[in-house]
Amino acid sequence: MIEPDLPLLSTGEVLSHLVEEVADLQARQYAVMRKVAELNRRGAASELGYKDLPQLLQHALRWSRNTAKQWVANAGLLGPGITLTGSEIAPALPVTASAAAEGVLSVEHVAVVAEVMKDLPAEYEQTVVDLAREHDPVAVRTLGRKLTYALLQNDPEPRDREPARQVNQHVMRWKGDCLEIRARLDKVTGAKYEALLDPLAKPRPTTAEEGPDPRSRAEREGDALAELVDLMLRADQLPEHGGEPVTLTVTVRYEDLAGQLGEGMLDNGERVPVEQVRKLACDAGIIPLVLGERSQPMDIGRKTRSFPAGIRRVLVARDKGCAFPGVRHEALSTNSEVKDRRRCYVAS
Repeated sequence: MIEPDLPLLSTGEVLSHLVEEVADLQARQYAVMRKVAELNRRGAASELGYKDLPQLLQHALRWSRNTAKQWVANAGLLGPGITLTGSEIAPALPVTASAAAEGVLSVEHVAVVAEVMKDLPAEYEQTVVDLAREHDPVAVRTLGRKLTYALLQNDPEPRDREPARQVNQHVMRWKGDCLEIRARLDKVTGAKYEALLDPLAKPRPTTAEEGPDPRSRAEREGDALAELVDLMLRADQLPEHGGEPVTLTVTVRYEDLAGQLGEGMLDNGERVPVEQVRKLACDAGIIPLVLGERSQPMDIGRKTRSFPAGIRRVLVARDKGCAFPGVRHEALSTNSEVKDRRRCYVAS
């Protein structure tokens, strides 16, 4: 092809030649995409020792990786596919492929048409390609979005996905004399837990004798959890276990309990000092049990309270607080404090 003498051409003629040559260039680009698609179909990257086809094109053509990836993506849309049996199938965007073969679409046009068609039915490809024939890629993207909106605006509003059900988890493990607890609670349960714990974890009022509460926040919340456990054990709506309300069982020899020596055993096998057992016995049901030499039960009594309600009221009126040795005597100001102090009276 003989190049025209540009200075001798009018402006319109130069522009006309430019349009023809760009169309020819874009048609050759389509031919290049066909070859890229064929290399991809053959698995050329693996055959020649490359990680993927873009890497092969980077090395062979000195393209950037982004450029190579765009050419491979466009080639996959415009080139014919091959089934597992070797049969050729039409390209994913046949109308776009035909226009690219004519040279009326640039590589950027092809990428934008493919982007717009992700949200449109296949029958709208011709409409989008007609837009691409008349407008630049940026305008095609904008017009394509308007077309998509006009098409889908009468569809029902999409519903939000149902949130995944949150699973509550609770893990506990004994380490020495302490039970370590780790929990993961859903939002609602977590909020309830915080609401229960917060009032019990407030610092104790500052006093002239002791000053401000010396406990850290973690210690206060730990004590609050312990108090919450006690409150739940006194609740009247706990589930049953083994035919009776949930109960903490402590086994201790009578001689140890009376002599304030030795240890008691919890129902999980852990041992606690008998002094702590005596505190628990203040507000517990006691079942006398006689065992033989081999721990066989010889006689079992009935559960009794440590003292009747009338005696409890007398003690509250007399002591105005806990009378257990080492525990400060304080006036009882709230119901929760009353319940906490009452556990101590029998041990005094």
